[in-house]
Amino acid sequence: MLPPRKIIHIDMDAFFAAVEQRDFPQYRNKPIIVGGSPNSRGVVATCSYEARQYGIHSAMPSSHAYRLCPQAIFVKPRFEVYRSVSNTIRKLLSEYTDLIEPLSLDEAYLDVSACSRHQGSATLIAKAIKTRIKEATGLTASAGISYNKFLAKIASDLDKPDGLYLITPEQGGPFIEQLAIGKFHGVGKATAQKMQTLGIATGKDLKTQPLAFLQQHFGKSGQYYYNIARGIDTRPVNPNRPRQSLGMETTFQQDIIELQDVLAHLHNLLTQVLAKLDGQHQYARTLTIKIKYHDFVQITRSRTLPYNLSNNSHSTVILASLLNGTDAGRRRIRLLGVSLSSLESGPNLQNFEQLDMFTQNF
Repeated sequence: MLPPRKIIHIDMDAFFAAVEQRDFPQYRNKPIIVGGSPNSRGVVATCSYEARQYGIHSAMPSSHAYRLCPQAIFVKPRFEVYRSVSNTIRKLLSEYTDLIEPLSLDEAYLDVSACSRHQGSATLIAKAIKTRIKEATGLTASAGISYNKFLAKIASDLDKPDGLYLITPEQGGPFIEQLAIGKFHGVGKATAQKMQTLGIATGKDLKTQPLAFLQQHFGKSGQYYYNIARGIDTRPVNPNRPRQSLGMETTFQQDIIELQDVLAHLHNLLTQVLAKLDGQHQYARTLTIKIKYHDFVQITRSRTLPYNLSNNSHSTVILASLLNGTDAGRRRIRLLGVSLSSLESGPNLQNFEQLDMFTQNF
């Protein structure tokens, strides 16, 4: 039997806000909100722990955050600075293992099973990494250590900020059983509510459900829920994890309603996303649009095409088709987004005959 893996999840504490407080002493020990402004229709990208005491959290409308904490300081994101700090941290992590899977600018998985530093102790390695990050950047990180990715990620959130939490193989089963279902990574708010209605409130409740029951109610995800209830997560730490999608969205200062305006904004977003992909020599076959109405009701519409998308007249036809069946043109819209997925790398070889045949069927 193979020995258990040693997985570390590193998660920077309030990363964007922490960088701002580091660089601007006047922000320290103050409620800082990165993203949006008090009078804008944007959302909170992240906030300092001082702001979180008021109930503010990421993705909250900026206007609501302002009502919760009028004295909060709103600052514009400086993504180039955040990326630079993230690169410094990534180089530091690579001194311990080549098996690093970045999830975003501020978090990553590490597989240190083969690392001989610090007597091969994952806990000591995590402590050393936290110290090195603090010395190199002046920022704090939290670390979760366990034998799989699922538990390591949960562990990193249990002792924030500046936390360190270990879940051993012996502790994994009992830990999962007592865990509230809403704390499970991979179980969103809607799924958690559905589980509650089915009498599943904890990991122990989830473990009692047979696989067939979970597949009946949750489809393909049923297997995942069945496994994690038993502490089974064999996903490797993948340093070459391909990008799954790329997107952009915009929140309007004033609602828009005219269909032509909606289409124009979507086409502009699509143009920008396609340009980014082209610069990375990647191409996409699945197009998704996102619409958030004035009452915050949100919908998405997607289409997977038999050819690579490009920025030509046909893209407008596809966008217009996706708007069919929505309330665009009838209800006020506060946000639009476009994302591309089913990504491929290499030359963009369009099949124009297939393209013409396809668009004629709209």
